[in-house]
Amino acid sequence: MKIAISSMGRDLDAQIEPRFGRCAYFVVVDTDDMSFEAFDNENIALGGGAGIQAAQFVASKGANVVITGNCGPNAVRTLSAAGVEVIVGQKGTIRETIDNYKKGNLKSTIGPNVSDHYGMGGDTPMDASPAQPPGFGKGMGRKAFKGERFST
Repeated sequence: MKIAISSMGRDLDAQIEPRFGRCAYFVVVDTDDMSFEAFDNENIALGGGAGIQAAQFVASKGANVVITGNCGPNAVRTLSAAGVEVIVGQKGTIRETIDNYKKGNLKSTIGPNVSDHYGMGGDTPMDASPAQPPGFGKGMGRKAFKGERFST
């Protein structure tokens, strides 16, 4: 079985990257013999759609399972459509996480654990209780409604 893990490094002793779509690397591990391949995440700097592109990439590498820290709704939908199991909320090394998976200690999810555009900064996980609304004080401004004008 092949497991794709969002990673901060290129080997089995690397830490899991908490962001799926904007991680530095994907390490794809064959759990039968623990052989692996590391891939640069070419979607890290996309303005949008990084999660979808990352999901399509790992599915194209034959991954049956994705293990990551956080995964948004578009990536989860894309992975689910490809038949890829998703496990979120993980941290530690890739080697430790694979061992935990083999022991049956990890549970898959059917939904995201962060909102859209999580990895772009300023967002919080869906289960967190932010002191301020997402984007507050981050220069995002207020959008005008149709027909509304801002005066200076």
